[in-house]
Amino acid sequence: MKKYNYLVLMALLSLTVFSQGNTYTQGFGKFEGLAMTPPMGWNSWNTFETNIDEKLVKETADIMVSSGMAAAGYNYIVLDDGWMAKERDVNGNLVPDPVKFPSGMKSLIDYVHAKGLKFGLYNCAGVQTCAGYPGTRGYEYQDARFYASLKIDYLKYDWCNTAGINAPEAYATMSNALKTAGRPIAFSLCEWGDNKPWEWGKPIGNLWRISGDIYPCFDCEYHHEEGNWSSWGFMKIIEMRKDIRKFSGPDHWNDFDMLEVGNGMSNTEDKSHFTLWSMMASPLIAGNDFRKMSNETLAILTNKELISINQDKLGIQGFKLSAEDGLEVWVKPLSDENWAITFLNRTDQTKTINYDWKKNLIKDVDFGFEADFNKTTFKIKDLWKNKEAGTTKKNFVANIASHDVIVLKLIK
Repeated sequence: MKKYNYLVLMALLSLTVFSQGNTYTQGFGKFEGLAMTPPMGWNSWNTFETNIDEKLVKETADIMVSSGMAAAGYNYIVLDDGWMAKERDVNGNLVPDPVKFPSGMKSLIDYVHAKGLKFGLYNCAGVQTCAGYPGTRGYEYQDARFYASLKIDYLKYDWCNTAGINAPEAYATMSNALKTAGRPIAFSLCEWGDNKPWEWGKPIGNLWRISGDIYPCFDCEYHHEEGNWSSWGFMKIIEMRKDIRKFSGPDHWNDFDMLEVGNGMSNTEDKSHFTLWSMMASPLIAGNDFRKMSNETLAILTNKELISINQDKLGIQGFKLSAEDGLEVWVKPLSDENWAITFLNRTDQTKTINYDWKKNLIKDVDFGFEADFNKTTFKIKDLWKNKEAGTTKKNFVANIASHDVIVLKLIK
């Protein structure tokens, strides 16, 4: 980031008041430490868009607990666009839609909290949200006090209807407003990567989107003719940004968007999607209908071995080590000097892997980690099969189906 922009941002994140010769300084910026591992939970948008209500939320919370998802680490229930009425009240306050939420938003949040879960809401930096509901522009501090009074735990902050608005300033203002309101609320910047939030977002938010909206396909672009914009298959999103992994880490994550697991792709593609989000240390925010969730979908979303890769305390995003003839190798350094290795078949045909560890050394130029298999032998565990798979003394040999993955943990 240019030095000038950085200085402006730092000025926005701190406020100094001079009075009668005394100096009082109050620090602003995000609440630190709310996302030391990538956040996990559920968001309503991918499946329901604005068709949300309190019955859906309660049923989702109930299933999150009863299905074992909460025990696996999913703890946020986030209501996306469409939860509020079309107009603010006479005092300028946001109004939860009384038809969708007849018991009131506070009662619903209390219900979710009583389940041992956390609750999040959505708004937008512009004058209106993406679906045409009241945005936050000009109401940042008022809305932050409202969220604090509801005792929410997470705010997703979008970027529609923002003509003429400076992104770093807009997000810094809302971050400061949340801090002033006093309740620790994880702040999710949903700016789509247009203004490179990874360069300025760390003191402002706990996570930031790096792309436009996801679409449930392996490697497609879905064009929305009515708005002249596109949604992206998960492989498109994985490849969309280059050289940003060094900006991601504990409490400041690159967010690759909500999961489409269970939303129409094959189980194989769902497995690959979940694997890559785990490898990239992306937040794991489910976007499916829990009430219709298959056992196969639940098994993917709650795979404890893959979740442990995502939630690894080192907090480093993985990267693509190699690609040849449609077969890719992705790697992620883990704590305790271990590694996660993913083989991905991007082709439409089954491939055979014959991987000579000694000819494929790993060097992570961004974070300084490396693995030399000529010097160190690792034990191998296949994480989807949950079984041991030899050591790196011998070549790893396996068949891998179209669009499938094989994920190995190398244990020192």
